[in-house]
Amino acid sequence: MTENHSDSRPGVTLGTSDLTVFPLSLGGNVFGWTADEAQSFAVLDAFAAGGGNFIDTADVYSAWVPGNTGGESETIIGNWLRSRGNRDDIVVATKVGAHPGSTGLKAHTVKSATEESLRRLGVERIDLLYTHRDDTDTPVEEFIAALDELVKEGKVREIAASNISAERLTEALDFSAREGLARYVAVQPHYNLVSRNTYEGPLAEVVAAHGLSSVPYFALASGFLTGKYRPGGADVDSARAQGAARYLDDPRGPKVLTALDAVAAAHGTEPATVALAWLASRPTVAAPIASARTVEQLPPLLAAATLRLAPEELALLDEASA
Repeated sequence: MTENHSDSRPGVTLGTSDLTVFPLSLGGNVFGWTADEAQSFAVLDAFAAGGGNFIDTADVYSAWVPGNTGGESETIIGNWLRSRGNRDDIVVATKVGAHPGSTGLKAHTVKSATEESLRRLGVERIDLLYTHRDDTDTPVEEFIAALDELVKEGKVREIAASNISAERLTEALDFSAREGLARYVAVQPHYNLVSRNTYEGPLAEVVAAHGLSSVPYFALASGFLTGKYRPGGADVDSARAQGAARYLDDPRGPKVLTALDAVAAAHGTEPATVALAWLASRPTVAAPIASARTVEQLPPLLAAATLRLAPEELALLDEASA
């Protein structure tokens, strides 16, 4: 992972790939869920106008919504790309393996799910394709070979893994190296200031040892790290409120909020900006993922791309979250 200074906007290279991305990835999970197409287009426009070029989605988004079947987010992003004519400016990442109609990583499932994603996105090639979650019933040899075929066919540019163990990641990387096949260039782990053990340790060590990048999801802990959830605070109108509020029951939760408040005040910025900047400063992290339901939620996220925290500020956050 290297800094890119070839243009005016900040950029990082994903692992060993040739993909250069904005150091914040816009999460597409809200598109077709809590944001309709018009709201989603507005957020996407504002993200691109702010220098963003890295969009994350999945074929399963948002199958959990009554009346949805999955793929709604990809369809909205595809419609936006087509209407704006900016396909070549955007790095599109999606995931297969968790759609209710295409679950698992059998070779035929990976290939058919990818074809469906290509159709919904309206693109000829997916820039970064993740296996959404590991399928331990399927040997790594089978799904890596299938992914390699998609790369050779020009349908996928680079491959990555989400929700995978250190052991299985190692196994997949070793197989790719041994057979000269496409190899994972990034992982997408659950990782944030109040959930460090979901990535730090063996998984992060494998990522570092092999020169991969990480693109963490739940970067703001379902909104908890925005600071809008407080002990004894008012209820928050959000589809994720229940998930976020549980961090208040963890002794670290309030301590992290206090540290975020202190650092944010010193920079005249938002807690969310600081939380994302902390994550971006961690070894191997290329671009945390954060989503915005409205344009108004976007500026604190974009600001994280250029916020540099002092060593003592990082230490304060490290200690609070330990």
